[in-house]
Amino acid sequence: MFSELKFPVPWGHVAAKAWGPSEGHPVLCLHGWLDNANTFDKLIPLLPRALQWRRFTLMGHSMGGAVAGMFCFLYPEMVDKLILLESLGFLLAPEDTEAWLKSKRRVIDRLLSLEAKQQTPKARSPEAALQRLLEANSHLTAEGGAILLQRGATETPAGLVYNRDMRARTQSREFFTVEQCVKLLQKIQDRVLIIISQDGLLVPHNLPSRNHFVKALQEAFESNLKEHIQLAEVPGSHFVHLNEPEVVSGIISNFLTAQNTRARL
Repeated sequence: MFSELKFPVPWGHVAAKAWGPSEGHPVLCLHGWLDNANTFDKLIPLLPRALQWRRFTLMGHSMGGAVAGMFCFLYPEMVDKLILLESLGFLLAPEDTEAWLKSKRRVIDRLLSLEAKQQTPKARSPEAALQRLLEANSHLTAEGGAILLQRGATETPAGLVYNRDMRARTQSREFFTVEQCVKLLQKIQDRVLIIISQDGLLVPHNLPSRNHFVKALQEAFESNLKEHIQLAEVPGSHFVHLNEPEVVSGIISNFLTAQNTRARL
């Protein structure tokens, strides 16, 4: 069972889901780009129920892993463990400077265009909403897509409307070079678990343009963290934690229970 949480912010609120005992120190799980907290619905129940952390623990999927990594770099003394699902903790910068500049300009232009239009969200039937989600996320199963839609869409008289803020699709975010990543890695004081899917977004055939970058980053993790790093490659797609949670739950559970701890997820 879980409870709903809302944290007020100047523009509204940030919604979250809480599992586990309220007295436990929290393990914060960050979902990926354009996803929602339901992405962990099938994984969390498979993790240990009796954990207790002395410090903060972070688990992030995809872009959520990049956010988690950045938090570790900014506040290394607050985090004791970092779990990255299909993420290396960074958003990788284009090696071509001109391409990077063009990308940043497109983001700004797109953001201004979306704010000017202020279009009414399109309503779809449940079937059409799921189909559209699956078409945009080839790594999702129908079951996984339906789980994300439970939280990612609102039912209206006209049909389901996605809850996403269209401005989030502009991917306005920070990028880093390999050299910057290596320097940031040296600030990490916690233990790190990286789980990469064999058919995910970090393997060469799915990310050919970044293959060199990904390999360099993996080597940097291993050389800078050494015994602090655990790298696991598992069968599955980018959403393996949602599609087949049992594939990663054992690895994560062993990582979490390395110390006699208790946590709230």
